[in-house]
Amino acid sequence: MQTLGLSDSTPRPESRLRSLFWPSIKTGSDVDYLGRQGFWVCTVVAVVSFVFLVAVDRAGSGLLILLFYFLGGVGVRERSPYAATVVFVMYLLGTLLLGIALLSGGGVVRVILLALLLSNLRATWIASRWQPGSEDATLPPRLGETWGDKLADQLPMWLWPRARILYYIFSAGLLILIANGLVKMILRRLA
Repeated sequence: MQTLGLSDSTPRPESRLRSLFWPSIKTGSDVDYLGRQGFWVCTVVAVVSFVFLVAVDRAGSGLLILLFYFLGGVGVRERSPYAATVVFVMYLLGTLLLGIALLSGGGVVRVILLALLLSNLRATWIASRWQPGSEDATLPPRLGETWGDKLADQLPMWLWPRARILYYIFSAGLLILIANGLVKMILRRLA
């Protein structure tokens, strides 16, 4: 595959942790890599949130949240600043709603995921505006050989153009509901 130019023959200059928490873009491969990484971070957030909500007997809410974060990950994979922003804001609002729970043991994972989503937001903003005119600017082809390739490369490319407008409406409605719940909780505490 290296002779076909489908993968880099040189190792990535930055570590995995650096690319997760402070990504940078120098080539089209970096843009693609950060999009894939952002998709998987959103997918992990979707699954963790779903499992948590099912564990507290909120399966219906869990399905909505799973769909929200997964489709947000699809948008992040396609370099949508809106998707990256709304996913981060939703997780931040959810974290504020669960603020008391953060003082107990479960907050560390939530704070790490929040930091990853903030990093996703930054990477997506950079990637959406990145268009140098060099030969390195060409995005690598998206593979579809493995199940992971099909999920992270092929599905977002097919799904995002079809679901984008519905996601905008769905995410705005969900954000309004969560923000309303946060305001009500604050007012109850002040009263």
